[in-house]
Amino acid sequence: MDDAARREELVERLAERVDDEDVLAAMRAVPRHEFVPENRRSDAYADRPLPIGEGQTISAPHMVAIVADLLDLREGDDVLEVGTGCGYHAAVTAELVGAEHVYTVEYRDSLAEEARERLADLGYEGVSVRVGDGKEGWEEHAPFDRAYMTAAAPEFPGPVAEQVRPEGLLLAPIGTGRQRLVRARKRADGELDRESHGAVRFVRLQ
Repeated sequence: MDDAARREELVERLAERVDDEDVLAAMRAVPRHEFVPENRRSDAYADRPLPIGEGQTISAPHMVAIVADLLDLREGDDVLEVGTGCGYHAAVTAELVGAEHVYTVEYRDSLAEEARERLADLGYEGVSVRVGDGKEGWEEHAPFDRAYMTAAAPEFPGPVAEQVRPEGLLLAPIGTGRQRLVRARKRADGELDRESHGAVRFVRLQ
């Protein structure tokens, strides 16, 4: 079975958990095998996280799909991603909102550079990648319609929450020991209305 067939099989399984056709189309469009290390490519379409180096992982496909679904991403939304990693999640987001609307921050120079090159090679050169502390967001491009984190933190970082526009959404794994996937809608007064979407396990935010 080739990569395209494996990807199609994966998307069929994801359809049992996510019913947004746009999200499923985005998952179908992005070649996950291009984002994993060479020695892990045989596992690229297994629905589980995989190591990508520097102690980091590429998220399980079902989690990427669930995050996209919960964020209700639409064409033209400006999106902040905290934790670029290998760039896979940013590519899926780009399929939904347009590459030029994705702004992603990675703590490690080597991962950021590799992700930038990989995204460009695969046609997502419009995605903006920078090296820095994701907890500070990316104020230059604020306000954002959506913001999400690919690593766990004790709380939504203040600057990230501040950079999301009123009525915008934030999503992150929250917790230090036990983590829960939390979605928050920002009210006009700046407060966050939160809802939990179950237990998760992510690497911790650097």
